[in-house]
Amino acid sequence: MLLLTEKDIRSVFTMENAIESNLIAYREFSAGRTVVPLRLVLPAEGDKGNFAFMPAYSSGLGAASVKIVNIFPGNAASGIPSTQGQVLLMDGETGSFRAIMDGTFITAFRTGAASGAAFKLFARKDARIGALIGTGGQAACQLEAMLAACDLEEVRISARNFEKTVKFAEEMQQAYPAVKMVPVHTGDEAIMGADVIIVVTVATEPTFDAANIKKGAVISGVGSYTPEMNELDPKLFALADKIYFDSQEACLAESGDVQIPLKEGLVKESDFTGEIGEVILGEKPGRESDDEIIVFKNVGIGVLDLVVADQIYGKAKDAAAGVNWE
Repeated sequence: MLLLTEKDIRSVFTMENAIESNLIAYREFSAGRTVVPLRLVLPAEGDKGNFAFMPAYSSGLGAASVKIVNIFPGNAASGIPSTQGQVLLMDGETGSFRAIMDGTFITAFRTGAASGAAFKLFARKDARIGALIGTGGQAACQLEAMLAACDLEEVRISARNFEKTVKFAEEMQQAYPAVKMVPVHTGDEAIMGADVIIVVTVATEPTFDAANIKKGAVISGVGSYTPEMNELDPKLFALADKIYFDSQEACLAESGDVQIPLKEGLVKESDFTGEIGEVILGEKPGRESDDEIIVFKNVGIGVLDLVVADQIYGKAKDAAAGVNWE
């Protein structure tokens, strides 16, 4: 069995690889060729965080996986990652254990790639301005995916703590010197005029006013994975021309971003366009005009971890990366 760290994974697998893996995963999921139960979430006492278990199986890949990902938002104050995890990859024919991988990194990487996949499919070809709301543990990979999918000139960044926002923007400026990184004080400043927008927070109240969304923008809502979380303005769902999900079932069951506008009567289930995998399969339309506002709400599904882990494993074996644990 292979043990793979973030360094091992980075040595054989790029963000572009992850975006392509996610497109495969979404296609296979929406085609009904995978088994992906809803995640099992165990809350820690005192609302400190959640332990989440995410299994997936694909007969086509001949593989199964289980990711354990623990999300404890308060960790950031102690310098501990707020999201920590491990991915266990198994052979679908024999049940043998193939690999254990750094699930903290894979979670951030494939979640960033989810936004990248949506922008690759739905963003206008002339997209030049990006917005990133949130500077937590997922933010760097989200930005990496945004820049991998779109040829941007500027990204505006906001979070609750402006000092942290400035520090994050400075770090990202060093990492991506060709793109102007602009720290701003509010979500509304960030999204004003932005073509592609990522919201990745643990907010329980909207982080921006939907009225400030530019025509033709694509919004990837990443952070709201429980009914209590609500980072997207509920009015955005009434304003949007198309609304896609990674898994409509999972988003309806888990996300306050989806549940709240439904409860408030701002949108009906019949207004939802469908799943991103259906677009890849050619069963649902993608962008049909430059003015369409498109929302991609994603809560993360286990098949993403499975496909990414399977491809990482193959590349790592070919490159003799990682440590063999006999």
